[in-house]
Amino acid sequence: MKPIEEVIRGTNEKNQDKVNWTKAWSEKYPILKTYQKEVNIDVYAKPLQEMLQQLENEYHYSKQDTMLVLKDILYHVWKDQK
Repeated sequence: MKPIEEVIRGTNEKNQDKVNWTKAWSEKYPILKTYQKEVNIDVYAKPLQEMLQQLENEYHYSKQDTMLVLKDILYHVWKDQK
């Protein structure tokens, strides 16, 4: 865990924008390389965009914080299903 935490702490906004996170994570999770060709992304993107907008408006979070909160909620929903 220490090396991962160090990488996260060492990544600033400038460097983060240069990283293709999908490509990086797809080394561990190959589905990230292929799902765009299989999934009708628009079906999922619209409700997600609406949820992002609702969180941003209701709690006055920044766009980045809004995305992180929604991502964390999704993670907890997924984790609770295990």
